[in-house]
This record gives sequence, C-alpha cells and structure tokens, in this order.
Amino acid sequence: MKRLLIVFCLVAIVALPFVLRPKQRVAAEAQDVVVIVTPHNEAIRHEFALGFQEWYRAQTGRTVTIDWRVLGGTSEIARYLEGEYVAAFRNYWVNRLGRPWSTDVQAGFQSPHLPPAAPAAAREARAEFLHSGVSCGIDLFFGGGSYDFDQQADAGRFWASGTPQRHPDWFTDATIPQDYAGEEFREPHGLWLGAVISAYGIIYNRDALARLGIGAPPAQWDDLADPRYFGEVALCDPTKSGSIAMAFENLIQQKMQQRLQALGATPALSVAAREAEAVAQGWAAGLQSIQRIGANARYFTDTSQKPPIDVADGNCAAGMCIDFYGTQQAEAVVRRGDSHRLGFASPAGGTAYSVDPIGLLRGAPHRPVAEAFIDYVLSLAGQKLWDFKPGVPGGPKDFALRRLPVRRDFYSHSEWNELRSDPELNPYGSGPRLVYRSDWTGSRFRQMAFIIRVMCQDTHSELVQAWAAILRAPPANRPRALALLQDVSFVSYARAGREIKQALNSRDKVNEIRLARELADRFRVQYRLAQEAAEGK
Repeated sequence: MKRLLIVFCLVAIVALPFVLRPKQRVAAEAQDVVVIVTPHNEAIRHEFALGFQEWYRAQTGRTVTIDWRVLGGTSEIARYLEGEYVAAFRNYWVNRLGRPWSTDVQAGFQSPHLPPAAPAAAREARAEFLHSGVSCGIDLFFGGGSYDFDQQADAGRFWASGTPQRHPDWFTDATIPQDYAGEEFREPHGLWLGAVISAYGIIYNRDALARLGIGAPPAQWDDLADPRYFGEVALCDPTKSGSIAMAFENLIQQKMQQRLQALGATPALSVAAREAEAVAQGWAAGLQSIQRIGANARYFTDTSQKPPIDVADGNCAAGMCIDFYGTQQAEAVVRRGDSHRLGFASPAGGTAYSVDPIGLLRGAPHRPVAEAFIDYVLSLAGQKLWDFKPGVPGGPKDFALRRLPVRRDFYSHSEWNELRSDPELNPYGSGPRLVYRSDWTGSRFRQMAFIIRVMCQDTHSELVQAWAAILRAPPANRPRALALLQDVSFVSYARAGREIKQALNSRDKVNEIRLARELADRFRVQYRLAQEAAEGK
C-alpha cells in the first residue's frame, strides 16, 4: 500500500503541470502555422503570439498559430541549428545528389571564407548549399544578439526575408537605420533585421545595499569592484551567455575610449599610434576591472536569467544583466505587491545599444507566414508590444515587456508617453553613450570571453582568497599585492589576437583545453603570490 501511495504521488507531481496548464489552441485548429526558435522568455512569446494572431487575421482573414521551439539560450540554439543543418545537408548531398560525404564537405558547406586552395569538394558543397532549400524544419530565429546572427548568416543559414523590399520606408535613418552609434541594426543584405534594442547594466537590491551600508546605488561598472560588494555580486559565465559577454565587452570598450581621451594631448604620438596605445591599455584596464568585479562575485552561473532572480531575492546585492532582464524582474516584484526594492542602471557612457534580430531560416517550411511575422514584428503594431503598458489600446494583453522598440519613429509619438511603461527612455535621444568600435574588440570577442572565464571563474576560489587577503591587509602591503593580483600582461591585446585566437580556432579542441590549463595555472600562481604579499610573507 505504501509503495502504491508513492507511485500515485509521483504520477500526480508529473501530471500536475499539464492539468494546470492554461488551455491553448493547438496547431491543428489553425489554418496556418509558423515555427520559431527563440531564447525569448514566456512573456514575450505569449504577447507576440496573441498580437500576431490578431494582426494576421485582420490582414489575411486566416487563423494562425505559432509553434515555439524553446531550446535554451543562443548558444544552445546555435548548436542545435548547426546539428540540424549538417544532418539535413548530408541527407541532401548523399541521398539526393548521390555524392560521398566527407570531412571536407562537412566543413566546407558551412564555411563563409574558403581559401583558394580549399578542396574542390568543399567549394562545391558550399555552392550547392547556398543554392539549396535545405531545411532544419524551423522558419524563424527570433531573439539573441547580432554576433550570434552574424555567425548564422556567415554559415549560410538565413534567407533574405524581403521585408525591406516590401516596406522600404521602414529602412531609413528616420525609422530603422542601417547602424547607430557603431552598432549594426540590420545585416547589409537583409539576412537579419534588428527587432528590438538592448542595453546592458546593473540590477541592484536597495534593501541589500542598505544592509551593506552602501548609500548610493551602483551607476558605473567600476562600482561593482568596490570592496563593500565582496561576495555580493551575481555574474554569469561569458562563454555561456552572449549578453553578459557583450556587457563585459562594453566595459572594456569604455576603458579603451577613456584611455584614448587621456592620450589625446600626447603630441609625440601619431593618431594611429595613439589609438593603438589606447586600445592596448584599455584592454588591460578593462580586464583588471573585470577581475576585481569577479573577485567580488558570489558565483558564476551558466544562465543569464539567474542573477536578476537572486538579486530580487536578496541573495546578492547587485548583478550584471541585459536591460530587460533587470526591468522585467523589477516589474515582477512590483506586480506581486512586494516593493520597489529593485533598481536597474545602464552605465552612462558605458553601454552600447545593440539589437536583438530576427531572421528567416534557410528552407523555411512556412515561408509566407514567416515573412508576415517579420513584417508584424517591425510594424508599429508589433513595436508597441515592447514598451506599451498591459491592457492599453495596442499594448500587450497581460505582461509589460519593458523593452526598447527599434523603430526611431516610435519615440516621436509624444501622445503615446502615457501608454508606455518607460516613457523616459529613448535610445536615440541625447546624453552620453558608448560608441561601439567593432574594429577594436569584434575580432577578439571570443578570446575575451575565454580569458575572463579562466581569469575569474575557473580560478574563482583562489581569486577570492587573494582578494580577501588584500582587503584585510595592512595598507603598506596592498600596492604590491594588488600589482601581483592584477598582472594581465600574459593575456594582452596582442596575444589575444594571435596565439589565443589560434588555439580557440583550432580544429583540435585539445589546443583550447591545453591553453585554458596553462592560463589558469599562471593565474593561480600569481593569486597565491598576491595573497602571500598581502599577508607579509
């Protein structure tokens, strides 16, 4: 009897979510369907499904449903798409064309830059793939970062949606510019289009700050390096989260630009030499700042959604996150009637505005409906969902999404201010902003994330011990200990562009593992030496 009771409880636990799940229309009940893979959260999926169904019926007289595919973050989606396209193209190449499969074919068909000496099979496979309709069974990739979408575009996994041709008036400097403040807002050939704007910043808990005796909330990245935040900062692995990697990149770019301004009055240097010096110095200063922030971290997590939750619960005082994770978490706390204890700040001059794109996947099985969805997202009707309050005319039904529409003309409608969740925000407005320079860090983006992971996460316990020793050390011991801790010369800007890049791009993953071990051992040694110097040994 006891065993039956246990089995019954287990069955009830498994079944309960399905019993309590809200009733939804299944795809079979709709006349049309579109399949979308996305890292967007449930609130965004819910509101865009409702909005698109209403808009699509008004436009076509037909019903539609969205088959959402939720696989995790952009990294998981990228791995999934690669695997599906490899399998699909292999089937096409072998079974339809009758050609033999090989490593040259597998590498070549998804390579954007084949050298002239590449094997003939690789070049032929690439040309055949780009002329094919090979499909992964999914129509759209919606949400993520422009870096991730550039990777997909380079691999040949996007088709041009035709939206710029259908709506040329949308794609002007007055509506959706080609680029803004150094960031691309759409792929030059229309392979992906920016759908919404993102920034990066700091989420903080006012109650936790009061507990720590911190009066002013954090406003700049360097504020998180304050020793009072020791053990109180929530961070994410930059090799697992593209958004957090971009936040770190913004911090480094800010340091580079600060160095460039400081060197502006150096007559002995040419303009090119001054910029090169500023970039190298800013790279080092940025890594040092990130190292101190990492030393204050309570943890490094694999998912970028965890830090806002932990800050809201008071488990951490502050954390780095993308803007809408911060604002939506604050919205959720207020909606529960708790308090206004959460705040979010984008560092002035320290964060760039980038876009979350949308792209039509090669071989989209429901292409006309997918193209209609892109048109909807970029129309003013779709853009209103991002920042209108729930329940207002044209706004979301149930959730405030608290995001920044990409259309510049959206912000010219002052009569909408009372309908907006954040009427004071305008990414196109005046004020200090970070002008992103892709030529400074774009080619070192992956290396940067790798270095930060090794420097702060893989060696976190040793870093924390050394930092704690420095914080309690006599003032006379601190300068030398800090200098030992913050030696980043062996992960310099130059080395990141050469040996580290070569190891990470190697087909043999052993080279990456070997380099990670080498750098981690070097950091551990200097952390131990820093701790000993702090302790006067």
